[in-house]
Amino acid sequence: MSAVDPAKYYAFLVAMALMAVSPGPANLFFIRTGLSGRKRNVFAGVAGVNAATLVWFIAAAMGLQALMLTFPLAFQIMTILGGLYLGWLGFSTALHALKPDDERVDPRFLAAPEASAMSSTLRDGFVVQMLNPKVLLFFSVVLPPFLDIGRPMPAQMSVFAATAIGMDILSMTTYGLLALTLSRVVQQPRNRRLFDIGAGAVLVAIAVLILGHGVWDMLQT
Repeated sequence: MSAVDPAKYYAFLVAMALMAVSPGPANLFFIRTGLSGRKRNVFAGVAGVNAATLVWFIAAAMGLQALMLTFPLAFQIMTILGGLYLGWLGFSTALHALKPDDERVDPRFLAAPEASAMSSTLRDGFVVQMLNPKVLLFFSVVLPPFLDIGRPMPAQMSVFAATAIGMDILSMTTYGLLALTLSRVVQQPRNRRLFDIGAGAVLVAIAVLILGHGVWDMLQT
């Protein structure tokens, strides 16, 4: 018997591909990382994000869904915290872009050591993915229907984790490297300002939707 149900696995491939390429906090993070003009930072970000994804899969294999059902309030609070984090990230990004040019100093373009920049990107990628409400939605709603209770859970989680992380690596690296090719254009002050304002607005909009949904769920319990 195979580790996963073949029919469910093929359906999972389609669902995961759509989630991997759909806009979200992680994809915006990689666009911004690519615009830093440093290819190594893109790969450091990929490592950080997928390390967090692996942590989520390990938690899922250890009974994350049962924990969600037992302590729903804890995960509702986590969703709200993720929404607040995205809102703060979006607001600070847009606010930074609206400052006069002589007051705007983007830390990504300071003459910092490459190792420091890479470790910072690695850490930021991990935090973004750990607090990414899209990931919480994936593990609480999207993944469970593809699991087969008649098959060993560790083996299933291993297959689904390898598939999800592989697709994420491909899509996130693509987002980052495409942004890297456009970095010279976007780094021009006017273009940089427009991009940061747009990215900040998108993050704030996502945060508002997440917070609204999270508060509504808390009121219903």
